[in-house]
Amino acid sequence: MYLNSAYQKWYAVFIYMKRDTEPNLGFWAKLKKPIVAMAPMANVTDAAFRRMFAEIKKPDVFWTEFVSVEGLLSEGREKLLIDLKYEKDEHPIVAQLFGGKPEQFERIGALIRDLGFDGLDINMGCPDKGVEKSGGGAALIKTPALAKEIIRAAKRGIGDVPISVKTRIGYRKNEIETWVPALLEENIAALTMHFRTRSEMSKVPAHWDLARSMVKMKDRIAPRTLLLGNGDITSLDEAKQKAKETGLDGIMVGRGVFGNPWFFSGKTPTIGEKLERLARHAELFEHMYKSNTENRIKNFEVMKKHFKAYVSGFDGAHELRAKLMEAEDAASVRKIVEEHLRHL
Repeated sequence: MYLNSAYQKWYAVFIYMKRDTEPNLGFWAKLKKPIVAMAPMANVTDAAFRRMFAEIKKPDVFWTEFVSVEGLLSEGREKLLIDLKYEKDEHPIVAQLFGGKPEQFERIGALIRDLGFDGLDINMGCPDKGVEKSGGGAALIKTPALAKEIIRAAKRGIGDVPISVKTRIGYRKNEIETWVPALLEENIAALTMHFRTRSEMSKVPAHWDLARSMVKMKDRIAPRTLLLGNGDITSLDEAKQKAKETGLDGIMVGRGVFGNPWFFSGKTPTIGEKLERLARHAELFEHMYKSNTENRIKNFEVMKKHFKAYVSGFDGAHELRAKLMEAEDAASVRKIVEEHLRHL
């Protein structure tokens, strides 16, 4: 009887250790390589923006805008839940959260699971001062022990939903020899590396020359964890070529998808197609983020950051953008676009 009891305890400990040393890949295990994902960008990759891609050609993985864990656990959570809105055909989709308190990540797991997300990604790379003030984002690069605690807490709270991390190569300098192993030791499902430091922001070219050594590091420490690279990718062909050259499991694309819902299809749209899609985007944004005629959930001004991306590289683009910047709603955008198209 004693031996049986002792064996059961040993077996339970063995199972726990085995689970903790092998990453829970979840949906990641089903993706064909190279994986090409869309980066999370605040006030950019919202539900309306992602809808543009879902209607034409989806990435292999969608990410939400990044959202504060602390905010989601506060009385004002309803205002933030709009940033976690998504449609059924966006799967697989990952919710990205930021924060600096492990206990909050453990508590938020149930919400992310109940909302039906395929994964949870922890933002450990955003250079925004407000995000860093919370202890999250790029600030976590300076506190690896805390970053590890957050990953463990998130795992405890979310159950079978896979955990991933998006970060940078360092804070003020290249720290991959210490920072990357610290993350890989936690057996996360995927690690996305923006190949710049926090201090570099996006002012210098991404350091893609570091990718091969990082792949070797990953293969040595956590061979099942998937490694994605991010920075300066401008086309689908370039994304696939980068993955082939470096041995990365996938590529994440940020600014390269601006104004180009055709990115993941590889198609080059006509001017007319781009302008029609711009009008469609504005209409979707207004529909999704205006609760009534007096009260907008998101101000239409947010939509205007997309105008330059859609309207550039052709004769008359500057003048057309100037007109669009005066638009107050989707109907105005549609009218301006149709008037321009009549004169093409």
